[in-house]
Amino acid sequence: MIAPGTSHGPQTGGFRTDIPARLDRLRWSRFHTLLVLALGTGWVIDGLEVTLVGSLAAVLTLPTTLNLTAAQVGESVAAYVLGAVIGALIFGALADRYGRRKLFFITLGVYALASIASGLVSSYWPFLLTRFLTGAGIGGEYAAINSAIQEFMPARVRGRVDLAVNGSFWVGAAIGALGATVVLDTAIFPEAWGWRVAFIIGGALALIVMAMRSFIPESPRWLMVNGRHDEAEAIVARIEQQAGIRDDTPTMPPLTLFPQPPVGWWTMFAVLARRYPRRTVLGLTLMTAQAFLYNAIFFTYALILTQYYDVDARSVGLFLLPFAAGNVLGPLLLGPLFDIWGRRIMITATYGITGVLILITGLLFVNRVLDATTQTIAWSIVFFFASAAASSAYLTVSEVFPLEVRARAIAWFYAVATALGGISGPLIFGHLIESGARIEVFWGYALGGALMLIAAVVAWRLAVAAERRPLEAVAAPLSALLAETSHRA
Repeated sequence: MIAPGTSHGPQTGGFRTDIPARLDRLRWSRFHTLLVLALGTGWVIDGLEVTLVGSLAAVLTLPTTLNLTAAQVGESVAAYVLGAVIGALIFGALADRYGRRKLFFITLGVYALASIASGLVSSYWPFLLTRFLTGAGIGGEYAAINSAIQEFMPARVRGRVDLAVNGSFWVGAAIGALGATVVLDTAIFPEAWGWRVAFIIGGALALIVMAMRSFIPESPRWLMVNGRHDEAEAIVARIEQQAGIRDDTPTMPPLTLFPQPPVGWWTMFAVLARRYPRRTVLGLTLMTAQAFLYNAIFFTYALILTQYYDVDARSVGLFLLPFAAGNVLGPLLLGPLFDIWGRRIMITATYGITGVLILITGLLFVNRVLDATTQTIAWSIVFFFASAAASSAYLTVSEVFPLEVRARAIAWFYAVATALGGISGPLIFGHLIESGARIEVFWGYALGGALMLIAAVVAWRLAVAAERRPLEAVAAPLSALLAETSHRA
């Protein structure tokens, strides 16, 4: 163990640290379990929010509620997505500058208050604003949570934990689907109040989660690269007392760091484009493909069920439950293989299998082989693999770039992927479904499958062997690179 606050580097203000190695040697403990539960609920809440809003869409057009038009409902969904993109970018930058802990409280607080406010407004424009702010809070959660999860987890289990956390979105989706049937039951809640209760409960749950996060310390890795080595040392020592240390875990040698002022967006783009161009192409490809697939198929599945299979709109939520189950089980069951078999094999396999299965499902759909039940079963199988693939995209962009720009990198990839795939997907599929021709919908499925197959090829060529390796070995901190450069000079 290296003495805290001691300068061992050749530069004034530099120091050597073994904090990353000590974090990777920790045994799995109650601390890690509670950390995953407390932070992973951000994804659960996002899934709940998205599913609830989709289920409430028709209700919001009634005169007894907000009396919105169909166009205004669509605009409120767009406002939520826009808020998520802008929130990710703003809060991602703040998470790199001011720390992970502050931001995952702030982002969840923004979401909670905005969600509650969504249930209290009485007209369109205030509702639009509250939906934008709700999205901003959720978008900020992506960057802060994924950064913290990556930086606390031991390297040997980082892949499976990150996939499980990202896959928990679908736990929220299942809860949202069931919750919608309750709040929309007029025997339980009056028609004018059911939708309000849904939003208010979502915000109240977020406030409870904030209390659950109170025990989580600041990321020792973030403290380390920002020159607060004594604080990082104290946090790691406390966790070691609780968890204990594995003696059989290979460790990297101590790092020499020379902390520098927070870097800006232009520096981050320079790092991505000049130092890691292959990883940047990889991240954009994986994130865009999965964003198109999910936003195209999931957000239009209700239309497929009602228009092509004559499913009652009030029963759509029940068909989402097996859909959600496949999405939850995929990351949980396949996640360990990302640490055992490696990133390259598993990312390629999950994207490739998903692409092939989408094409097969599309052919069955266009040839009228499926009914509502078998179509749902088919999608549940497809998204068993697709959910692991999508979660691995978030895993990739959050572990292959330097710590000083990690939160912003996550935010930037999420924003670009959402703009490219997340917005275009529902637009394309909406028009294809509106045509009423199954062959038109098939071409949409074919596009989604082709994008996943392209991403599989890119992953095979460019994926980074990050499995069981310390984050600092996958991408050295910028402050370590600076120290190395100064030493050679």
